[in-house]
Amino acid sequence: MTLLLVLMLLVVFANSAMANPACAVCTVAVGASLELARHFGVDDSVVGVWAGAFLALLGYWMIVWFDKKGWNFKGRNFFLILISLSTIGFMYIGEMEYTPKVIGIFYLDGFLFSVVLGALILIFSSRFYQWMKARNGGHAHFPFEKVFVPVASLALASVYFYYNPLCQAVEEELYSF
Repeated sequence: MTLLLVLMLLVVFANSAMANPACAVCTVAVGASLELARHFGVDDSVVGVWAGAFLALLGYWMIVWFDKKGWNFKGRNFFLILISLSTIGFMYIGEMEYTPKVIGIFYLDGFLFSVVLGALILIFSSRFYQWMKARNGGHAHFPFEKVFVPVASLALASVYFYYNPLCQAVEEELYSF
């Protein structure tokens, strides 16, 4: 929880040059709503999709900051996104228990799987928007398409995980004597 508050404060006090990859208000709203969603009982696989997208956004912001500082090295963007996503491991220190299971061909915890999937969805949907924009002569098809494509993609993944949860806790039977 403390790490989330520190990250949100960093986002709030970021200057306007760092706001290129995503809207600062949207990023703060997603970050703040994650803990609220868990409090209201939303399945962790749904929360994980948005947490992964949030961490990918923070990775993008780090890339912009590195560009501003002129720090370039081979594999920099991949490395920064990887560092950003690996911070989800702090959830397993105090908030959650790592319980891996078979998900398709992977043997991962459901929350970790949904975090990685959420980050990939955000990255690929943003690239998909750029591709669509290039095919349309450098113009969006409709206002706020840049926001709509990633949010709609994440929302579809959330709906899927809402109806097919990965992180449901196993209910223990209570025996009465």
